[in-house]
Amino acid sequence: MKSLILMGYMGCGKSALGKQLAQASKRSFVDLDQYIEQYENTSISKLFESKGELYFRKKERFYLEKLLSSHDSAIIALGGGTPCYFDNIDFLNQNKSGVTCYLKTTPKILAKRLFKEKDHRPMIAHLNSQQDLEEFIAKHLFERIPYYTKAQHHLSTDEASVEELCQKVQNFLT
Repeated sequence: MKSLILMGYMGCGKSALGKQLAQASKRSFVDLDQYIEQYENTSISKLFESKGELYFRKKERFYLEKLLSSHDSAIIALGGGTPCYFDNIDFLNQNKSGVTCYLKTTPKILAKRLFKEKDHRPMIAHLNSQQDLEEFIAKHLFERIPYYTKAQHHLSTDEASVEELCQKVQNFLT
């Protein structure tokens, strides 16, 4: 059985769906950001702060390769930017041990989900209204969509429950 690699913008449901799928399929769930934090013994935001984004992106690729070569059939949630750097999306799609899935969510829904927790997300903590957040997300998504849409499967998460999404994913995995 192949690993399932979930990608999409922050707040699209990668972790919630990933955990549910892992439980349902008796596989391990791995959040790439947490995996990096564990091995680097620091937070992603501190890595960005102290070493810069390029250093982080190189480490991210290193740990992505490590993760895919060492885990059989896991559910993996990528960081929102992971597919957009270097040739990561092509690397993921060419990797025989994994299947990629883009969790597509509209900026309006993402802003609604993320506004409540924005203080815990450094990239959006400075935005003061849900409207500002939605505009920020729309601009960011515009830049990232060419990478996300290269995923082998696409799922719209806007109105779907985690249970419904879990069922849809299980259908295309079998």
